[in-house]
Amino acid sequence: MIVPVVIAGGSGTRLWPLSRTHYPKQFLPLTGEQSLLQQTLLRLKSLEHDPAIIICNEAHRFLTAEQVRLSEIPHFPIILEPEGRNTAPAIALAAFKALETNPDATLLVMPADHDIGDVELFLNAITLASESAGEGKLVTFGIEPTSAHTGYGYIQKDQPLERGFTVKQFVEKPDEVTAKGYVESGLFVWNSGIFMFKAQVYLDMLKRFNNYIFEACFNAMQKQQDDLDFTRVDASAFLACPSDSIDYAIMEPLTAQQNDAVVMIPMSAKWSDVGSFDALWQLLDKNDEQNAIAGDVIAIDTQGSLLLSENKLLATVGIKDVVVVQTKDAVLIADKNNTQAIKQVVAQLEQKSRAEIHQHREVFRPWGKFDAIDEGERFLVKRITVNPGARLSMQMHHHRAEHWVVVSGTAKVTIDNKVQYVTENQSVYIPITAVHSLENPGKTALELIEVQSGSYLDESDIIRFEDDYGRE
Repeated sequence: MIVPVVIAGGSGTRLWPLSRTHYPKQFLPLTGEQSLLQQTLLRLKSLEHDPAIIICNEAHRFLTAEQVRLSEIPHFPIILEPEGRNTAPAIALAAFKALETNPDATLLVMPADHDIGDVELFLNAITLASESAGEGKLVTFGIEPTSAHTGYGYIQKDQPLERGFTVKQFVEKPDEVTAKGYVESGLFVWNSGIFMFKAQVYLDMLKRFNNYIFEACFNAMQKQQDDLDFTRVDASAFLACPSDSIDYAIMEPLTAQQNDAVVMIPMSAKWSDVGSFDALWQLLDKNDEQNAIAGDVIAIDTQGSLLLSENKLLATVGIKDVVVVQTKDAVLIADKNNTQAIKQVVAQLEQKSRAEIHQHREVFRPWGKFDAIDEGERFLVKRITVNPGARLSMQMHHHRAEHWVVVSGTAKVTIDNKVQYVTENQSVYIPITAVHSLENPGKTALELIEVQSGSYLDESDIIRFEDDYGRE
């Protein structure tokens, strides 16, 4: 049986300001109603498989859990990485987990942030690959290049097989001249980042070519602990693990020594890694002027552009081949043919320690979400939504007081062990250092306005005493 492995640990900063480090692109509904992560899981519905293994960063655990729950795909507890260590260690954790219940497990490894337009062709390629994987081969999937793309890795085909090709070499992202040569030769395909192999074969190869990663992941899994919907690996052991991709750790050295050990299956399934706004524009539906539009947009004398507005009227006049993205806290305007340079914007935001690189104005929590709608030197105003039956932690603040005004629903409020119910158009005051909690006892969402006032309003001024979600 196939064990799907979904790696959901990317940061997706090339799509800033839509994608942030705390809300990366795999969680965004970029090409449909579902997020890229959910689309990845939903492709499995027509595939006979064992429960999926999903791996994500500790910081994204509740986002991942909620989106996985909505997909209704059977899965193991989600494996949490204390920090990202690239794909080779992540796959090793999944391989060890799969072997706990199935010594003959075959892994289908998929990034959570890709788009596949033709699911039927994707599943056909998986069927072919499973035969080669069953023979002990490491299978990769190649995409026929449509351009000399410098943002993708490439795979050089070698000898044709009954199913696919042997692989001569894996090569990293080339410069433009080299990429053109690859495409013109007809011998190279794009590296999709999707793989298939037996879990034990992968671990044997990892031990052979990078024993440091093997040992660190083995040790990390020896002290794994289940926590709610998650599996936590031993943090100290995993943090000692080198950071490396499967390409560098195994595929490149293996093909250099034994190219018949790796099989490349061509996959013509309209694949995209959605790695830039230009790529996103190509995937989206466009009008007669070749504009891809989402949100409240008026476009006059505008052609070939990507125009996305989150919550404001966006109007354009007399532009061509431009990307305009408006979110609640940022606006991006870029040449559609130079969107790779957005990484320079992200670098400057990082240098200046700007919050916009990490999170949106609207922030999701396991109990719901909040939107920071206004702020000044000594105040912060949030719109808070608490899901039915959910409860915030019992907490205290040293530097701020809070006013809560209920807009809809009923709030169960505890302040210094005193419980009260606050309903629509009523308010409550929480003094500095008061131990308090907020709960939604109803069956509909609780909406309230929170006004914080004080000398220090950062989220770090939270002392938690009790928490339903295991947060320290």
